[in-house]
Amino acid sequence: MAEIVLSTQKLSVGYGKKLVISGIDISVERGKILTLIGPNGAGKSTVLKTICRQLTPLEGTVYIGKNKLEELSGNELAKCAAALLTGKVKTEYMRCRDVVKMGRYPYTGRLGILSEHDKDKVEEAIKKVDIENIADNDFDSVSDGQRQRVLIAGAICREPQILILDEPSTFLDIKYKLELMDILKRLASEKKTAIIMSLHELDLAQRVSDKLLCIKGNRPDRFGTPEEIFTGGYLEQLYDVEKGSLCEYYGTLELHRSDGNPKVFVIGGGGSGITVYRKLHRLGIPFAAGVIHQNDIEYPVAFALAVKLVSEKAFEPISEENYQKAFEIMSNCESVICAVESFGTMNKQCQELLNEAKKAGKLVEGAFDE
Repeated sequence: MAEIVLSTQKLSVGYGKKLVISGIDISVERGKILTLIGPNGAGKSTVLKTICRQLTPLEGTVYIGKNKLEELSGNELAKCAAALLTGKVKTEYMRCRDVVKMGRYPYTGRLGILSEHDKDKVEEAIKKVDIENIADNDFDSVSDGQRQRVLIAGAICREPQILILDEPSTFLDIKYKLELMDILKRLASEKKTAIIMSLHELDLAQRVSDKLLCIKGNRPDRFGTPEEIFTGGYLEQLYDVEKGSLCEYYGTLELHRSDGNPKVFVIGGGGSGITVYRKLHRLGIPFAAGVIHQNDIEYPVAFALAVKLVSEKAFEPISEENYQKAFEIMSNCESVICAVESFGTMNKQCQELLNEAKKAGKLVEGAFDE
């Protein structure tokens, strides 16, 4: 039986008497990651502030283990839960290492003196988030991204049962976003830390989360695994996406396809057509694509950007019917681009499309110039 380290019952959150979200019933297991997603202003930060006791619940209860949140002393809460929320941290003449040390203060007693064990945990956290080169710099002199990593180190060195993070990837570049997600996954799997956070990057949320809490309006809209959330066009509804689309396979966004009848036909497959699709889209040239198998890596991109798409069922050879559909569309296009370098058994009909494009004098080399 998995150990539940945090749960809520009929929780309502807000500011003062203003209700933001009601009816929150969640549970977070030890060693699992729960991510809150939803539109800006939906109340994700309000939920996080409430479960770490920065805000008082309007209704309902938050439990840390079997204890009610309000029954824990400040030091008891600090030992079992660490929170890194949005907002500037103000310091005066503190080195980055000093800021990290603050994470160990719940264990130091009234004098705030760190033991050798505490110091080891500080240095371990500094190394884990790769801030050794700035550890002795003034905290106010480093970049926003570096500050974020310093604060994350401070939360990590506390070794909490629960780690609460509000948009922790804000200000981080790609390298450190990926490293942060790796750190969080290892904390969950190796240290059995329960992690509760909010993210705007849906691709990261899809990859690292065990559960997702989707918030919309003044209520939790859906709670489930990434496989349950990233399906059936739900995320486009959650974010009210009208222009463009969201690829549920990869959690990535695609812009709205170009308008008009296709001028170019792209023979793609195996991922070869993706760069061509994107270049034509940047140029505002409407295009068609085919014949793409529905389990092909480039199918989601072609589906999102192509004005017309001819596809084939996964693992099936291209049928004569789909070949004829593609040939008819290609015949009405001004030009043809073949992104595929070689053809196999399953897509040999695309070789015939290429041959017909050559006969018609429509084949062009590569994509169009920017």
